[in-house]
Amino acid sequence: MILVADSGSSKTDWLLAIPGEGNKAFKCAGLNPYFLTEKEIVKIIQEQVPEMVALAKDITEIYFFGAGCSSPDRHEIVTNAISTLFPDAYVSVDSDLLASAYATCGHEKGFCCVLGTGSNISFFDGEDIHDGQHGLGYVLGDEGSGTWFGKALLTDYLYDRMPADISAKFKKTFNPTKDAVIENVYRKPRGNAYLASFSKFLSEIRPTEYGQDILRSGLKEFVDTNVKQSYPQYEKFKCHFVGSIAYVFADELTTICRENGVHVGKIIRQPINDLQEFILKRDMAN
Repeated sequence: MILVADSGSSKTDWLLAIPGEGNKAFKCAGLNPYFLTEKEIVKIIQEQVPEMVALAKDITEIYFFGAGCSSPDRHEIVTNAISTLFPDAYVSVDSDLLASAYATCGHEKGFCCVLGTGSNISFFDGEDIHDGQHGLGYVLGDEGSGTWFGKALLTDYLYDRMPADISAKFKKTFNPTKDAVIENVYRKPRGNAYLASFSKFLSEIRPTEYGQDILRSGLKEFVDTNVKQSYPQYEKFKCHFVGSIAYVFADELTTICRENGVHVGKIIRQPINDLQEFILKRDMAN
């Protein structure tokens, strides 16, 4: 059996292909090796998807694609953790950007953007991805991501820059205090996921002028910084998007792209189904 995983900072989607039976899906927390040790990754998988671990003897191949898996040392953390739980399986670990490229571009050239908890972009030449100078994380980058929007909403609220009615609604929904925010962002793990959790509020205020201003600001900053400034040839290829922010706010994203000469391709919420299809077809071809 072949197991495919797509992991972000917030969650991990697993899809197991069972011959003659179809697919079985599993979910657990995000397994980003920038924030988690090998032992912590093992513990999360054991505790959150024990039914998947129980099938270890039947799983022969595992293809894991995750945020934070681009550097060799982080790659090794995830590989070792998965191998601990699935000792008989062949394990392949790659970045979430490659997963998104496989799921959207297939074998065609194009740009692949991630707009979820974090944000990133790469150029896919039909076989491999070519990273730009982006993907700087939630402190320095993540333009247009859930983390970026959560940070914008929080700072506006705490600085009392929100319109009064929206501020009251935000307080009723989250009631964040300065001390709690500082504790969760600077002292606890997964500060990025904490910030991104506030971005769901955008759906509630989407019809308002304030909501549209924040949406357009974040999405335009992503397009300007990650697409136009980094890739002068951006008008020659389609630009695909993956992630909850891209999917939920596809209308605003498409408008911003159109205004800036960016040709939008696929916009999908999560790559796992398209990714698995690509992996299985590739395996059959080989």
